[in-house]
Amino acid sequence: MFFPYPVIEQLTPAQVESWERHFAGGGHERARNLEEGIWRRTQDPANAEQSGWSEDNQGRRRVVHYRYEYNLNHVFPVPRLVLDNLYLAVSFTAPAEEIAEYRQSIGQWLADGHWRDKGDVWAKGDLRFGLAEYDEHPQDERAGRATPEGFRSLDVTFITDEYAVPRTVRNLPWDVLRGGMRVKERRGNPSYAPDLSVLAELLPFQVEVGCGTSIEAGIPPLHFLHEVYRVTDRRDNALTQSHAFTMRPGDDALVREMLVSADLKAPDLVAMFRSCFVARPTAAHRALKALHDAGALVGPVITHNFDTLSARAGLEECFVRRYDQKEPPVPLLPESKALLVIGLHADRRAVQKRARAEGKKIVFLDTEGLEENGVFKEYPVEGAREGDVVVRREAIPALTELCELLGVTI
Repeated sequence: MFFPYPVIEQLTPAQVESWERHFAGGGHERARNLEEGIWRRTQDPANAEQSGWSEDNQGRRRVVHYRYEYNLNHVFPVPRLVLDNLYLAVSFTAPAEEIAEYRQSIGQWLADGHWRDKGDVWAKGDLRFGLAEYDEHPQDERAGRATPEGFRSLDVTFITDEYAVPRTVRNLPWDVLRGGMRVKERRGNPSYAPDLSVLAELLPFQVEVGCGTSIEAGIPPLHFLHEVYRVTDRRDNALTQSHAFTMRPGDDALVREMLVSADLKAPDLVAMFRSCFVARPTAAHRALKALHDAGALVGPVITHNFDTLSARAGLEECFVRRYDQKEPPVPLLPESKALLVIGLHADRRAVQKRARAEGKKIVFLDTEGLEENGVFKEYPVEGAREGDVVVRREAIPALTELCELLGVTI
């Protein structure tokens, strides 16, 4: 695999302008030309079904961390969007015999992929591959975690040649791990409403958006990344099915795919960022902009999305899906009376908790499920509590109707 790796071969002038304005350069609370993801999967009684935990089978761990740097490339007659640098690290803790067997498999995959042994690393094109095996992982020593008896750890790393990844970045997944596994909260008993008319009595309000608005713009749902990085054994679109975690080294296809043919895997690796870049703001984003201009919506869009769609619709963004801050500072304004939460599930609840503590009404706009093979499968909002309101609608029609109700022109 050679770098820069082309993501989009020919950019239009409008796409170049969008890149320069919304993705490149400084002035943002985070570098928007970076894509990063972390998954840490450990065995615990609380996730026994998915992790395979039992009294006789515990202590396994798989950590995946990737960080990609994108840029424009002007070498060719027309500008290209390229992946400039790649960092992908996978760490396993498992019984020693499984680690030994996995190392043998890695040796075969290195041969199959025609990697060159350069002493401390292996090389292929502009990629470098390294591995390290431990009786006690340095990060466990750092955190004071004991390694289960008879277990060993193995780290593998893919990185572009001469790409310098700071220690603070390499430590991120382990800092997240120290925070413990996410414990699913018991859902409360919210009320339901047919539309967003409840907000007419709660003006002005603020908004927090999850991937729901992005999916409406054609961006894959986040579980697409679970498939790319083999976080689970998922191979379908069954959102509500309990998919088993990839915990055994021998079950991990990601490293094999990268070693045998990184070129074939690369389109999957860049697919999410590419989709985010080519997506355009929808009628939902335009409705939010109109509501903001009319004074019904105040403050920045509190977003968990890295697609910049709200910004491209002309709204200020406050990005909160960060690994370096457990509870990012969020500007909850004293004049706002409610927080509208759009298409946000699972563990992203810190903002809602703070809003409730400040006496703001929480209104969820969420379909609470999706249609699979012609059957609607429920996926309730986990963070809903007593006193909250849930509107089971898609964002575009519901926000459009809210604008009409308030006399706001989109």
